[in-house]
Amino acid sequence: MTGYLGSYATLGLLVIGGALFFGAAFAANRVLRPRRPVDTPGKFETYECGLDPVGGDWAQAQIRYYVYAYLYVLFAVESVFLFPWAVIFDRPGFGVATLVEMGIFVGLLALGLLYAWRKRVLRWS
Repeated sequence: MTGYLGSYATLGLLVIGGALFFGAAFAANRVLRPRRPVDTPGKFETYECGLDPVGGDWAQAQIRYYVYAYLYVLFAVESVFLFPWAVIFDRPGFGVATLVEMGIFVGLLALGLLYAWRKRVLRWS
């Protein structure tokens, strides 16, 4: 299958194959599962690390953990963009333009880090 419509036909066959696989998996699950599962007294109890649960089920998470996770993701994305830039930087014709673009990118991230630092978000206690 070549040409303009051939790529759509390939995509259509892939979608149909995925749908058939999905349907076959659910059909196999329905055929192979037990009809009437065994109900034992401990089946529906909470299980965590082999210990009985202690206390209530409500626990508060402090917002600073989410802020640390967000900042980690921010700088992980920065590193994802920095590695390809470092590979392309030494190629002819990419020197000054890529240096300026990456300088702007790193500068904006540095401003975000400075803002978080000034707001005292990065303090653990």
